[in-house]
Amino acid sequence: MLTIDDIRAVPLFSTLGDTALEHLANTSADLHLCAGEFAVHEGAERALYAVLSGKMEVVKMFDGVERTLGWRLPGTIFGEVPLALSSPFPGAYRAAQASRVMRVDAQHYYALAAGSPEVAEKMGALARERIGGLQGLSAEPPKPRVTLVGARWDPDCTGLRQFLERNQISCDWLAPDAPELQGRWPGPCPAEHECPALRLADGTLLNRPAIRELAERLGLQTQARLAEYDATIIGGGPAGLAAAVYGASEGLRTIVVEREAPGGQAGTSSRIENYLGFPNGVSGDELANRALLQAKRLGAEILVTRAVARIDVDAAADSRHVHLDGGDVIRTRTLILATGVTWRRLAIDGFARFIGKGIYYGASRGEAGATHGLDVYLIGGGNSAGQAALYFSNHARRVTLVVRGDALEKGMSRYLVEQLARKSNVAVRLQAEVVGAVGEMHLSAIDIVDKASGSVSRHDCGGLFVFIGADAETSWLPDAIARNERGYVLTGDDVVKAGRWLHRRDPFLLETSVPGLFACGDVRLSPIKRVASAVGEGSMAIAFVHKYLQEPQP
Repeated sequence: MLTIDDIRAVPLFSTLGDTALEHLANTSADLHLCAGEFAVHEGAERALYAVLSGKMEVVKMFDGVERTLGWRLPGTIFGEVPLALSSPFPGAYRAAQASRVMRVDAQHYYALAAGSPEVAEKMGALARERIGGLQGLSAEPPKPRVTLVGARWDPDCTGLRQFLERNQISCDWLAPDAPELQGRWPGPCPAEHECPALRLADGTLLNRPAIRELAERLGLQTQARLAEYDATIIGGGPAGLAAAVYGASEGLRTIVVEREAPGGQAGTSSRIENYLGFPNGVSGDELANRALLQAKRLGAEILVTRAVARIDVDAAADSRHVHLDGGDVIRTRTLILATGVTWRRLAIDGFARFIGKGIYYGASRGEAGATHGLDVYLIGGGNSAGQAALYFSNHARRVTLVVRGDALEKGMSRYLVEQLARKSNVAVRLQAEVVGAVGEMHLSAIDIVDKASGSVSRHDCGGLFVFIGADAETSWLPDAIARNERGYVLTGDDVVKAGRWLHRRDPFLLETSVPGLFACGDVRLSPIKRVASAVGEGSMAIAFVHKYLQEPQP
């Protein structure tokens, strides 16, 4: 436990009287940290820490890469910036060796500072110095991890840009004819047949790489590390990431298999306004990135660019096998399906040849920057379309929502309808449909039919984004897993009602027709399709995994 002598050895507290020191000893936490253990994580609530012994490393994530900012030795403190600004910690503090750290809660520090002006004065001076250091960091020009050269309308270039963006990899994208290319690309500029060309931060040059090759070069995990897992989660959207967080935090050997990038469909949402705990809203990619970092910190493995070819679900087996593309096999005791849904496609003349060349299903935030000064159109009347329209309105000259129905309120939350009405450059075309797409190398215009009059009009279009609902892609699952006619996976009572449960006990709420195999999120048959409900189901799935693993297995 802390003693007066321990605390007096810290210069900040050296002038305090015995009464104040005794109070600190009785109210402060005495942290004994092993090497690699964190005293506080980035984003944690404010508090004051003092190093009593050992050595602490100050680290911060920049574009998904951890960077060491400094060290704290015995007698030094940290937490002065969060206390001065009433803000979360801008960085994390990790023990570089076995260390002992004292933690003073914010309320106890403020009470101490009120009665000891000399402590408040020292803290203020140190905070000003450290804030100046942070300002210096923020003034440094960011160094992208990838420089990409490729044409805007090249689908391969678009795919690489979206992959980098969704995996939080900073990218400097240049067109092959950009006048600044020579100054920003060392050596000869890549030829047209070599594009998309990439230069990594370490100098590695890649021409037309496969996405998995790029992922491996960037240090993203694409291979499982263990021989067997307690829980394998297929899909890295909100439900899958929630399951990963809870599974790893509760000691389960947990792995997520994601074919594209963590975040799922929600990861492409420009703004989620009604997610609990974010009063100012949060973008889908920010929410996904926070969940990803949390899952990794707790010990979950996240594989990207890996698709599941098939799964073996022998109900009598204690262990199942997940076969990945490329021939790798993951052995697992339980499975959680969190594959979500995919955007429904439109069968309209001219659409197929412009996918990635002006027509997009869904919308990533990275596309907004390419719409400056252009007129863009969005198809759909749901919340996803409304959120995207609001985001694009800050970039495009004009945004038009094309809606088949006669009122936005029938499919969109009222708060979004009201926000769209306040945007001067957002228009809504009700009872209308896009019936054609025209252009040469890329989309240049679309045809819209007015359903009331039957008239067709042509409009210049700098980008068309489609949000017409989604379907479950589950045809690859074995027949043993019960689904409805639209491919949604049956769980719990729905499995029993369908006559697909053949076991002595009742199925758990999220359990499929195969014991030990669970489904959560949008892929599960349920009338509720929300990010919050997906997160809740992902955490619930882990509770049922525990129950299943506690059962005697045949």
